[in-house]
Amino acid sequence: MDNLSDALKKLKLASADSTTDSVESCLDCLLKALAHNNADASEKIQEMGVLPLLPTLLAPQSSCTPKVANIIAEVAKNEFMRSPCVEAGLIPPLVQLLHSKDHEVLLQTGRALGNICYDSHSLQAQLINMGVIPTLVKLLGLHSDNTALTEMCLIAFGNLAELESSKEQFASTNIAEELVRLFQRQAEHEKKEMIFEVLAPLAENDVIKLQLVEAGLVECLLDVVVHTVDGVREEDVAQLKTASDLMVLLLLGDESMQKLFEGGKGSVFQRVLSWVPSHNHQLQLAGALAIANFARNDGNCIHMVESGIVQKLLELLDRHVDEGNVTVQHAALSALRNLAIPVVNKAKMLSAGVSDTVLKFLPSEMPPVQFKLLGTLRMLIDTQADAADQLGTNGKLVERLVEWCEAKDHAGVMGESNRLLSALIRHSKSKDVVKTVIQGAGVKHLVVMATSEHMIMQNEALVALGLIAGLDLVGAEKDFVGAGLVQVLHKLLSDEMSAPEVKYNSMVIICAVMGSEPLHKEVQGLAFIDVVSKLRSHENKTVSHQASLTEQRLTAQS
Repeated sequence: MDNLSDALKKLKLASADSTTDSVESCLDCLLKALAHNNADASEKIQEMGVLPLLPTLLAPQSSCTPKVANIIAEVAKNEFMRSPCVEAGLIPPLVQLLHSKDHEVLLQTGRALGNICYDSHSLQAQLINMGVIPTLVKLLGLHSDNTALTEMCLIAFGNLAELESSKEQFASTNIAEELVRLFQRQAEHEKKEMIFEVLAPLAENDVIKLQLVEAGLVECLLDVVVHTVDGVREEDVAQLKTASDLMVLLLLGDESMQKLFEGGKGSVFQRVLSWVPSHNHQLQLAGALAIANFARNDGNCIHMVESGIVQKLLELLDRHVDEGNVTVQHAALSALRNLAIPVVNKAKMLSAGVSDTVLKFLPSEMPPVQFKLLGTLRMLIDTQADAADQLGTNGKLVERLVEWCEAKDHAGVMGESNRLLSALIRHSKSKDVVKTVIQGAGVKHLVVMATSEHMIMQNEALVALGLIAGLDLVGAEKDFVGAGLVQVLHKLLSDEMSAPEVKYNSMVIICAVMGSEPLHKEVQGLAFIDVVSKLRSHENKTVSHQASLTEQRLTAQS
């Protein structure tokens, strides 16, 4: 340590005199001390006030520069030294050194900046604002044959790409081409993995997604899949997962997805489809997720259903009914749900047996699977009266829906259960379905649904409740009273924030329940006539007209 103190004193004097030889020997001594005990040596460097001297020693042409940058890189390995490095003004001269042509200077500069800014989003953002991203991308292109410099650039990209503010700058460079070119030249698993770690955060940006597709990344990923799908080594399994996950991520961008779909004739699209019947769970998952992503517009969905994709998904689900892979189940159901959105697909999918296969997952205890199962059935029965009738009279399904309507720990499942319960009634308009829902104790959940904070759910519930009142008021009377339906309707009509559709449907139900003595008494007890008469002057003509009719009905039966 005494040698270090002497070296630090000499360095202070030598840097003032700018005598290169003596500075070099002092720097060697510092590097030796840091190699021996980094933390203690760093503390001593800080104590002796040497850090503020270093910016002047970072001259681009100086032979000392690589050693100075190396010292900074070593010192900045210690968390307690990072702020002092910033305060000593080391970042600006280091950033300037990224324009150097000297490989060693570039390498040590990259290490120094990386260590100073490690785990600090604010410092990384500062680097981005100083324009390091285009500089580093250019460096990668110029020095792609230099392994150490390439790795330095990749590590820097990996750190910077995590920041949202970096994406725009990356998108304005040719990073996609450089990374794809670099990937194509790699044979080692570790190197590919490093590039993957940069590609994943970058591919979250839609502009960069398209750039990566145009640069040929997809072909690289498909190649990785071919070479690793039957591999048993850990690295093969890891690469297969990363490549297929990245493929799915690229399909999340509308433009990149449509480019790869190519009207359903694209070779990439066809290759991804072949993953669905694969024996490999990871590929099955990626294939199903890819279909779900391709199925984001009606044109694609219609084409895919016509080309027989539904059958492949049903066969996949059948393989995962008992003790199945939950992520594959979830992905396949997501794909079916999306495919069921266009009206022309619904009847075709129903006749292909989609609802029967989906119902096999009714016993599932996994909320993600339950959620997608519910969404798929709801999409299928939309405007399909016969299917809604068939499913709505399925006692086991209704029983399960009522159970899930109480799943307070899983808001998504609870909401979808309520919506499907309502949809079964709305689309079937069937007395038998209404009877099944009443017997299954589902009415109270629809009354609660009418108080939802989401207007669309309020309205769906009110339309279903109106149909229940119209089709089987006697059967539902007890449940309506027990669930406080009349009180809910009064609150909805009194609330100025209620949407016109909500007010309209609430009044329709009031008229419908007047045929029940106990409900009639409740309506009279809450002075509905005052609330309704105010709505006669509502700006919405449909609401004001219904208010007049409802007032007449209330007056006639008072």
